This record gives sequence, C-alpha cells and structure tokens, in this order.
Amino acid sequence: MKKHIPNTITCCNLISGCIATYYAFQGNYHLALLFIVIGAAFDFFDGMTARLLHVSSPIGKELDSLADDITFGFAPSAILFDFLCKFHTHLFFIPYLAFVMAAFSALRLAKFNLDERQALGFIGLPTPANALFWGSLLTSMEWRECFEPYQLPETAFYVVLVLLPISCYLLVSEIPMFALKFKTWGWKGNEVKYIFLLTCIPLLLLLGVSGIAAIIAWYVVLSVITIRKQ
Repeated sequence: MKKHIPNTITCCNLISGCIATYYAFQGNYHLALLFIVIGAAFDFFDGMTARLLHVSSPIGKELDSLADDITFGFAPSAILFDFLCKFHTHLFFIPYLAFVMAAFSALRLAKFNLDERQALGFIGLPTPANALFWGSLLTSMEWRECFEPYQLPETAFYVVLVLLPISCYLLVSEIPMFALKFKTWGWKGNEVKYIFLLTCIPLLLLLGVSGIAAIIAWYVVLSVITIRKQ
C-alpha cells in the first residue's frame, strides 16, 4: 500500500495543474498562481515521501514528469496565452507562442530524467521555478485593481515576448544551477544557498507577489555568478 502513496501525491500535483490551467483560461491569474504553488508543494512532498518510504517505480517517474509538465509547463503557458490575448494585434498567432514554453518544459523534464549530472544540482532552469516566475510576473503585471481589461501598458506586451525565448532557452540550457539541498547545515559549502534564502525574505516583503518573479530571476543570476567564480 505504501508504494502507492507517492503516486497519489503526484496525482494531486497533476490535478492542481489542471485547476491552475482552468483559472488561467478564465483570466483569474491569482488563483492560477495559487494552484501552481500548491502543485509545487505536492511535487516536493511526493519525492520526499518516496525517499522516506524507500519506494520508487518507473511508473512514478513517468507520472511525475507528466504532472510536472501540466502544472509547470501547460498552466503557466495558459496564463501567458490569456495575457497576450488581452492585447490587440494583427498577428493572430502571437498568443499561441505561449505554448512553446510548454514544449520546452517537456524537453527540460525529459532531459532531467536522463541526465545523471543533476543529483545535487540542476542543469538548466527547473520547471517549477520557471512556472512560479511566469505566474508571479503576469499576476503582478495585470494589476486588476489598477487597470481595466485591455488597458494594460503596451510595454508589458513586448516585455513578455522578449522574456519568453529567454525562459525557453534557460529551461534546456547547460547552465548549472544550485539546488537547495543541504548535506550539512554549516555555513561553509552552503554560502550561496544561505545568501539566496536570506535575500528572499526582503524581496517578498517589499514586492509582494512580484517578489516571487524577482526571487527566480535572482536565483538564475546567482547561479551564473557562482559558476564564473568556480
């Protein structure tokens, strides 16, 4: 029975992603982001539960990738699609470019499953981080309390179109990025992780929801800085 527990948690992740996608297409970015966060929590606990119970299976691995692509690939792509649809453009295909991110997320997950170098860190941007970045960024950009629909700043349209290919590149890039995994709790050897965690607090307090996007951007920058110093 215990071998089914991690898979059940993984299915909760997948369901969270489906709900997030529904709210994304409804234009409710706050709830879409909330269910992406809930999915991320389930994604964390399914792996932790599998390790604690000493259970693993090929089905669990495949199911985890499927759930992650729904929650961290398709759901943020749906938010971006709805966001781009709010702008008037003669190029009808522009909003559909959002779903390229779902494809790159799937490539990232497939690459992760086959790459043995990512036991203690990541190669490329993890899909949960990418999803949280987009969910947070678009939720804060929309500013429902300040702007009426279809009256968003025109610059927001161009900002996301520039960020989209950068995001896709980071997902499948060969850039090493640190993971928040601790072998020991001491400062030595964990300097980057502690610096990152300590700076997350003021970013969230000062920026609110958009602070999540700032944290992910800082994570990428700190990873690149750390690599160059090595």
